[in-house]
Amino acid sequence: MATEATFTVPSDEFPLGSVFERLPDVTIELERIIPARDVVVPYFWVRGTAIDDIESAFPDHPGVKRIELVDSVEDEYLLRVEWTLEYDGVLSTLTETRIPLIKAVGTNQQWTFDVRGDDRSDIATFQNRCRELEIPITLTKLHALTPIETDTEAALTDPQQEALILAYDRGYFNSPREVTMEELGAELGITQQAVASRLRRGIDQILGGTLPGLADPSR
Repeated sequence: MATEATFTVPSDEFPLGSVFERLPDVTIELERIIPARDVVVPYFWVRGTAIDDIESAFPDHPGVKRIELVDSVEDEYLLRVEWTLEYDGVLSTLTETRIPLIKAVGTNQQWTFDVRGDDRSDIATFQNRCRELEIPITLTKLHALTPIETDTEAALTDPQQEALILAYDRGYFNSPREVTMEELGAELGITQQAVASRLRRGIDQILGGTLPGLADPSR
């Protein structure tokens, strides 16, 4: 089943993030792209500033060959970027693993990438490749694109569903377990105690909604 995921990386871990040193209040949004060979997102928007020479606001970075202004409307700028394809980063990894980029937004706090895979294994492949390249991504959301609507699923909170899907995908419920609760917490950006709470409450909801005679799992 098609799966969408949201990842974050620190603002300075992406080539365009260098702009935040000079313009900390701007927001950058990359255009959507379906990956193809030697093709990476060519256009992006810069919003929240008024500057005569927007290109000069981006210091040199090994991941970028050239940036040029295409158009501007008040405090919004459309720019075209020529990337260094040999640079190992999020975008080159998306292209390598053929994961479509749905949306990417950057601020001086972090970059947020929304991506889509044909199934959860595609997302896992992308995530594992980032780890091999030591790209510090954090998974913040994972969900099926076309979820089956059931009363049990509706009873789960988004954090519970996210934790259960990740735990299942990583082999937490296998015997022996293939991942620890601490490792799940690192991917979700929460403590292992919080992971334990989400899994327990989520499992309570599933059992209470599927097995007859059980008490209300929302207790």
